[in-house]
Amino acid sequence: MLARSIKALPGGTTFAYSKQFKAHSANWASVTGNSISGFIAATRITVLLTALLAIATVAAVLLKPSVVDQLKTTSLFASTQNVTPAVNSQPDLQAQKQVNPTSAADTTRPAQLVALSDKVIKPVDNSRQQQWVTSWLSKRYRVAGDATNVFVSTAYKTARETKLDPLLILAVMAIESGLNPFAESPVGAQGLMQVMSKVHEEKFENLGGIKAALTPAANIKVGSMILKDYVTQGGSVEAGLKRYVGAAAFANDGGYGSKVLAEYRRLQEVATGKKVPLAGNITTPMATPKSRPLQAASPADANRAPAEA
Repeated sequence: MLARSIKALPGGTTFAYSKQFKAHSANWASVTGNSISGFIAATRITVLLTALLAIATVAAVLLKPSVVDQLKTTSLFASTQNVTPAVNSQPDLQAQKQVNPTSAADTTRPAQLVALSDKVIKPVDNSRQQQWVTSWLSKRYRVAGDATNVFVSTAYKTARETKLDPLLILAVMAIESGLNPFAESPVGAQGLMQVMSKVHEEKFENLGGIKAALTPAANIKVGSMILKDYVTQGGSVEAGLKRYVGAAAFANDGGYGSKVLAEYRRLQEVATGKKVPLAGNITTPMATPKSRPLQAASPADANRAPAEA
């Protein structure tokens, strides 16, 4: 029937139809050829990238073998049936320090001092804590708020350096001088922490000399250094305070340690936001004057108390 239809068509029409059919065939052939060429090109690029990735992986493994362990832990290389985390065969030194803080470098530090240093600068909001402490001390000892803020800020900064509780430093300052930076005892103890500047002259060398003893920053720094040394030597805070007031060779310290620790406990409550009464149990600064250390060289003086702050 197709043949009859073609025969029935005029000659010119048959020629035009054939020409149009050839054009369509050529277009289809061109599209098909382009598609195949594009597929081949994409395949070549994929193979090339895969080869480059393989080369880079081999080079990384050769240069850094640990990469293999990292690849094993990724989801592409990890087994879904038996996945075991890598275990470090070496002991975790940081974990050991946390479990046993008195080991290694801390062997010379008494347990009680370690406990105090662990309390220093906890992640509790220190700015709020310092505001509470500053406000309470300012009102309790009737010292200007700006001045008290300087004392408290310096105590917190020094506490980080000396690994002491800043509240203990502030308690010593309160009992020693009543937060008076210009206080001076009859025997020469000076400043906020009543430091015997002539005895500890070498500790002021890098802070401006003995004249800096009445400077709050220098006085707090040196006094805190002395306090830490005495706590370390005595083995406890109580023993350290007894040495600090110059009563190491005596049966008791005249109640000095109890007064400091009582103020320390009050400051701890203030630092947590508790309302602590301002009045009561405020001792007069320098109630127990410190005696001058004897500079004797005879063997009989070998057992005398160490020089106080």
